[in-house]
Amino acid sequence: MSAPVTVTHTHGEKVVVSHGGADLMTYVYRPDPEPFESRKPYVHPLRTLSGRLVTGYRPSDHRWHKGLQMTASHLSGQNFWGGNSYVPGEGYVALPDRIGWMRHDGFDAVHVAEDRLTMRERLTWIENGGAHWARERRTLTVHSVEPAEGSWALDWSIHLTNTRAEPLRFGSPTTAGRQAAGYTGLHWRGPRDLTGGDVMGPDGHGGAGEAGAADMMGRAAPWLAFTGEHDGVDAHSTLVFAHAPENEAAVGPSHWFVRSEPTPTVAFSWAFFEEFTLPPGAAFSYRYRIVVADGALDRRRIESHLRSW
Repeated sequence: MSAPVTVTHTHGEKVVVSHGGADLMTYVYRPDPEPFESRKPYVHPLRTLSGRLVTGYRPSDHRWHKGLQMTASHLSGQNFWGGNSYVPGEGYVALPDRIGWMRHDGFDAVHVAEDRLTMRERLTWIENGGAHWARERRTLTVHSVEPAEGSWALDWSIHLTNTRAEPLRFGSPTTAGRQAAGYTGLHWRGPRDLTGGDVMGPDGHGGAGEAGAADMMGRAAPWLAFTGEHDGVDAHSTLVFAHAPENEAAVGPSHWFVRSEPTPTVAFSWAFFEEFTLPPGAAFSYRYRIVVADGALDRRRIESHLRSW
């Protein structure tokens, strides 16, 4: 049976979800002030039930990596990811006039039941010049807090509508010519002590360290797991990233972007190999699940969790 959660809402800033003595998730919806990092809401810190930190924030290698965020690295010439932009023939270039942001417009609901939190949020995607390009409805649900299993789950859904008079073109560095760099979409950055973690997928794919990440890079699969060992304590944590069954019907199959070294990172990439276009007035939806667990979960336990939920 799921255990109760408590919620603390600092209005205008953040929502913190806790269980026992651990703050499981902090959703910061007042964007950080630095425009070059693409101002947008993020989840950090993200923790296991025992309080192990499983997100990184503004690491020295990529200051625009902030926990768990919705991103779009290449969107009609703009960068809603943050930091340097990949330009064909030039590599990564600082183009501050091409960095957009996501504005929090309000919550339609922040509903707390005994064992579940649901937040429904409205956002606007704004390009660097101030034009409104897209309207988003976002839903975050914390549920399945299971102390006996040492795990809990976060569901993240997005419904995005093009509000321009022109199509929106979604891509990635790989669609622009850089190999094995198809990052875009919902993105997790892990803390530095999870560097070198193991990556696992269904059907025997994945493995130890960067070799496991390389095996899952660009692969279309319903789920991916990342397990790492923490500094300072004798403990592992596992994050399981899973697609909802209906996602493939949204705009086509998604592919995993994952690295174990030098940066622990996973993205549900919706434009890894190919761009897709969203016509004016059209919308798409995706729904994802992230299971946050203490310990090193094996494939059997992961698949059992996903079936039961």
